[in-house]
Amino acid sequence: MLEFRILGPLEVVADDGPLPVRAPTQRATLAILLLNANRVISIDRLADDLYAGAPPATALKQVQRQISELRKALGAMPVIETRSPGYAIHLAPEQFDLTVFERLTADATEALAGGEAYRAAELSREALGLWRGAPLADLTYQPFARAPIERLEEIRLAALEQRIEADLELERHGELVAELEQLVAENPVRERFCAQLMLALYRSGRQAEALEAYRRARHALIAEFGIEPTPALRQLEHQILAQNPSLQPQPGSGRRLTPSVDRARAVLVAPAGETGIERMLKLAEPLAKLPDRELIIARLVADERELADALSSLKLGRRALEAPARIATFTSAEPASDLARLAGAYDVELVLVDAPQEVGAPQLPRDVVTVLEQAPADVGLVSGAPVDWGRGSGIFIPFGGAEHDWAALELGAWLASAVRAPLRLIGARADPARGQRDASRLLANASLAAQRLVGVTAEPLLVDATVDALVEAVEAAALVVVGLSLRWRTEGIGEVRRSLLRARSPVVFVHGGPRPSGLAPRDARTRFSWSLGL
Repeated sequence: MLEFRILGPLEVVADDGPLPVRAPTQRATLAILLLNANRVISIDRLADDLYAGAPPATALKQVQRQISELRKALGAMPVIETRSPGYAIHLAPEQFDLTVFERLTADATEALAGGEAYRAAELSREALGLWRGAPLADLTYQPFARAPIERLEEIRLAALEQRIEADLELERHGELVAELEQLVAENPVRERFCAQLMLALYRSGRQAEALEAYRRARHALIAEFGIEPTPALRQLEHQILAQNPSLQPQPGSGRRLTPSVDRARAVLVAPAGETGIERMLKLAEPLAKLPDRELIIARLVADERELADALSSLKLGRRALEAPARIATFTSAEPASDLARLAGAYDVELVLVDAPQEVGAPQLPRDVVTVLEQAPADVGLVSGAPVDWGRGSGIFIPFGGAEHDWAALELGAWLASAVRAPLRLIGARADPARGQRDASRLLANASLAAQRLVGVTAEPLLVDATVDALVEAVEAAALVVVGLSLRWRTEGIGEVRRSLLRARSPVVFVHGGPRPSGLAPRDARTRFSWSLGL
């Protein structure tokens, strides 16, 4: 049985040692398949990733040749299957190091929640032992690998945080201080490491150093993003100042020994200007009202003279909110990259940005492409008037079952649950002349997935497979949520989705990212990807 490894340089290992997969394009093709293991990935998506969004006219033949050569390199094991509209690599759980890692960390999470700290620590150590270095270290130059590599590194850090939490519960605080100081130095804006260091120092009788660790973290957050620490970290500082007895281990109490230092799960809102703030917050606020959620509202400006006005407008927007929110404003020469970096630094599940006026152009603007490529979370491009939840017949989702359609379904179900609005899935009617059945089975599967997670029953709406019929159908919507085309790099939002800009309803175009979405359970933080469709 072959073993496939991406938690380090890409490796394929047989019983008698590593298999040679030397050609760079072969290795890239295999990596793309592995990052989507046990899921069909279309030829268009493969070509787009392999050729950095600019596939040649011969892309179809090139992809087929790479798959053929990969099959030869992997020998007799039939792991790569041809399935419309592309290919899938099928692996047993024990064949793939990422899957083994996810299973071990899930078991560790369950053990920690059940009070089995020793078992949680051992399982976490076993999971972390699978890492042989930086993930996909030999493919860092490939544009498609940037976001997945960042996500893989993120789940490693989350597993490390979990192992440290288990060790804190086992009263190993003295042993952890040096390790945590190094981790905080390497990750100065990762608040959970800071909280764990503060706690370990305090329990080691080093209260002044624990408070200094907080001050350094606060300075780093303000200097980097102009944002204050989370309420949880500020509360921990206050507890240390007051020498709160709850910070000390209390064996035998029957409860968790360490206070929660998890960050709130966040929605990052980045309005392009003052006029976009109201529209973005009306959409985002319901999502942040759910438990353990917050909004991060960010304005990135080109000139420092704009900072004061930008901050003032964000403060006004925050005052009208009923959900917890933090605000940040800073100058940036590369706002798209810095916005993606901000999303990566926090537990952001969704990034909402204003759709530019050129969103309907044949190709998306460069800044939008950068955000979609680099952001670790789902991204929503918000177009149209502010959403009015009292208007229309609910949230409408044109659904075809493609990758970004599932991300759109997650956002639509999340919103429907938060605002108690009807959820309607739009699919094509049958076309007997072309031998095509209707989409009702696909819509039923999507509805079942949404019901399983949030208890929202999506109603099917079948329309003729024409642009005019789709536009007419969504006129009744309070909000339209639609996934981007898989070919968004070359065709922009696409002709069908472009037609939705003619509708009176506001529209959110969704691009799915590797980080679990807002519907994912908390223990999915150490999973590489998440989808309602899985």
